[in-house]
Amino acid sequence: MEKSIKRYWPLFVLPTMAAFAIGFIIPFGYGIFLSFCKFTTVVDWKWVGVQNYTKIFYVNGKLDTTFLHSLWYTALFTLVTVLVINLAAFGVAMALTKGIRGTNLFRTAFFLPNLIGGIVLSYIWLMIFNAFLNSYHKTIVSTQWYAFWGLVIVVCWQQIGYMMIIYIAGIQNIPADLIEAAKIDGANNRQMLRYVTIPQLAPTITICTFLTLTNGFKLFDQNLALTGGNPGKLSQLLALNIYDTMYGTTGWQGVGQAKAVIFFLLVAVISLLQNKLTRGKETEN
Repeated sequence: MEKSIKRYWPLFVLPTMAAFAIGFIIPFGYGIFLSFCKFTTVVDWKWVGVQNYTKIFYVNGKLDTTFLHSLWYTALFTLVTVLVINLAAFGVAMALTKGIRGTNLFRTAFFLPNLIGGIVLSYIWLMIFNAFLNSYHKTIVSTQWYAFWGLVIVVCWQQIGYMMIIYIAGIQNIPADLIEAAKIDGANNRQMLRYVTIPQLAPTITICTFLTLTNGFKLFDQNLALTGGNPGKLSQLLALNIYDTMYGTTGWQGVGQAKAVIFFLLVAVISLLQNKLTRGKETEN
């Protein structure tokens, strides 16, 4: 059997590779091609070169900062949510691995928001935010910063429980003899955290940081349901900006596709850098 597998391994790999090519490689390659075309459907295209990429930043000879605004707005949103989600999830995980009463109940309660769909969750929070802000004659989209912090609250509330589960799994996998040795050596709680817990959680931190980083950059449904990009497209994250370009402006499908290519490259580069940095910390530890 093993000889047959070694001899005919291309046949075993072929179905998976074919599915990967059909589902990802071919559409991705064709998407890059369409970013250089003007089109209304994927079969009705006209080559325009880099014109689509130029129109991202310049329209009728005038600078258009909409995409750049969405870019920095998304970067700031991602930075805030990555820090808040990971710090909160780590803190909750540490508290719930101390053997306190009702641990399972608390774990369930923190994880439940993750089971609610993003759009449904956003509409629930939209009613809560507006009910509170109406007392001050405001709404969640009165300013871009109301919208920003509204998105931060919704996303953090939804994702902290999921990351908490991952951190709990990491904490429970720390070798008991290592913890015991540190206690025998007289390590206090702060030293245990710094020299034992955090170094041992380096792989877990890598996973959680990667997930929250990519989730922050590609967030779409909560942005669409909670703010719709308002006021005046000032709360558009990158994914919603691309969607608005593709489907909100006639004849701009190619520009939207060009934005999508830039978006992919940006997220890929940032994710690779983050992974390399955190992997380096794992090696050091």
